[in-house]
Amino acid sequence: MLEMRGITKRFPGVLASDRVDFDVYPGEVHTLLGENGAGKSTLMKILYGLYEADEGEVRLNGQPLKIKSPNDAIEHGIGMIHQHFMLVPSLTVAENVALGLKSSRGILTDLDVVSERIIELGETYGLHVDPSAPIWQMAVGEQQRVEIIKALYRDARLLILDEPTAVLTPQEVDQLFVTLRQLTDDGRGLIFISHKLHEVLALSTRITVLRRGKVTGSVDVEGATRQSLAQMMVGRAVKLAPDKTEAKPGAVALEIRGLRVARDRGGDGVRGLDLDVRRGEIVGVAGVSGNGQMLLAEAIAGLRVPTAGSIKIAGTEVVGMTPRHVRDVGLAYVPEKRMKDGAIGDFSVAENMLLIDHNESRYLRRGLYNFPAINEHCQQLVDEYVVKTPSIETPAKNLSGGNIQKMIIARELAGTPEVLVAAQPTRGVDIGASEYIHTRLIEQRDQNTAILMISEDLDEIFGVSDRVAVMYEGRVMGIVDPKTATRQEVGLMMAGVSQEQTPA
Repeated sequence: MLEMRGITKRFPGVLASDRVDFDVYPGEVHTLLGENGAGKSTLMKILYGLYEADEGEVRLNGQPLKIKSPNDAIEHGIGMIHQHFMLVPSLTVAENVALGLKSSRGILTDLDVVSERIIELGETYGLHVDPSAPIWQMAVGEQQRVEIIKALYRDARLLILDEPTAVLTPQEVDQLFVTLRQLTDDGRGLIFISHKLHEVLALSTRITVLRRGKVTGSVDVEGATRQSLAQMMVGRAVKLAPDKTEAKPGAVALEIRGLRVARDRGGDGVRGLDLDVRRGEIVGVAGVSGNGQMLLAEAIAGLRVPTAGSIKIAGTEVVGMTPRHVRDVGLAYVPEKRMKDGAIGDFSVAENMLLIDHNESRYLRRGLYNFPAINEHCQQLVDEYVVKTPSIETPAKNLSGGNIQKMIIARELAGTPEVLVAAQPTRGVDIGASEYIHTRLIEQRDQNTAILMISEDLDEIFGVSDRVAVMYEGRVMGIVDPKTATRQEVGLMMAGVSQEQTPA
C-alpha cells in the first residue's frame, strides 16, 4: 500500500530523517516506535504533507506520490488522527465532520446527509456518537471516535494514529483497539505511533524502531518483547520497572482536607478532596487528563488559591501562602508544564538551577553573588543528575526535554524537601531519562520525603507508587495498592465507577 524509500529531512543543525525506509501493507498495523526526537513525527508529517522531504520517494499503491499539503494526502486516501484533537468545540459532530467538504446541495448545507453517514460508519465500526451533539459536551473517548469518523468519512484507506491512547482510560483503549482491528479487517492500513510498549505489542503486526533519525530495526510482533524494543530504542539494556524496596511510611507530611479549587472557566475542578501522604512513601495520582490533577498540584504549590479546604505541609497550614512561603515550609514542586512553569528557556542551566535558592547566604558575599560558589554548586548538580549540557552556561532551551526535566528535578531535590509534588515527571521524556528519574524519586522517598506523583501513565503509576489514588471529576474515587490492584480496576475508577475506598 505505502512505500517510503530513502526519506531524508534536514533542519538547521539537525538531520531529522536519515535515509529512512518504511512501508505498510493493506490489513496491517505497522507501528513506528522511538524516543522523543527520534524522527517519528517528522516522517509522518512528510507523509501527510506538512513537511517536504529533501530526498527520497513516496509511493502509494505502486504509484509515485508528491504530497504538498494535508489536502493532497486526504485526496489520496491518507488520514491522520492527531494526538491533540483537531475539532471545533462549539460545533456539533456533524458540523465538524462536514467542515471543509463540499455540500451535495451546493450553497446549502446537507448536515442530514452527513449525519446519516456518521450513523452508518458508527454501526459498521463500533464508533457510536450522536451527530447532533456539540463537541464540548463529549467525553475524550467520544471525541476521538469523531476524529476517526472524520477520516473514514473522507474514505481514508491509510490511517496515521499519533499517540491515540494518550488521554484514554484502559477500557477506552481496549474499545479503540477493537475498532482499529475492524479497520484492518476491512483492508485498511494503519500506522500506529506510541511509546507505550504493552500497547504496541497488543496491537501491532510489525514494529519499526527509529533512533536519531535512523531505522535501528524492523521486527514482526511475534518476535518482540518490551525489553527488546526498549533496547532497540535506547541502544542499551533498560530497566522498565524500577528496583525498589518496601516503603516504610512515617508521619503524615502532606494533609489535604475538603479541598475545593475553581477552574479558570468556572465551577469547581477539585471537589471536596481528602488525601494524606506520609514521609517515606510515594502516592501516585492516576486519572484521565482534565480531572483536577493540575489544579490540585497548583493549589498545593500556592499557585492557585482554593475556594475551600485545608492543605498542611509538615503540620503548617499553607492555604493563602505565596509560592515562596510554601517552599520555605518544605515543598519542592516539579510542574506539569516544564517550560512554562519550571524553567526559563533563555536563562542558562546555572541560572535555572539557582532560581529557587538565589537568596541563600551561601551564594552571597557582602550582598553580591558569589559566582565561584554558585558555579561549583550548579556543576555538582549537573554531574550528580547526569544533565547532558555543553556547559552550565548553555541556555536551557538548547537542552533536550529529558535533560530539562533532570535539571528541574536536580534543583527541586537539592534542598532535601519535606514534600515533593511531581506532576507528569516523565511526560515527553525518553525511556533512558525516565528510568533515571524514577530511580531518583525512589531514592528521595527512601530519604524520608513524602512524594505525591501525578501521572497519566499507568505503567509509571504501577511501577513507582506505593499507593495509588484515582481521581475522577475532582474527587478521589479510591485508594488502592499497586501490588494487588489491576489496570481494569483502576481504569473503571478513572471512568467514575466507584470502588470501596481504603482509608487515606
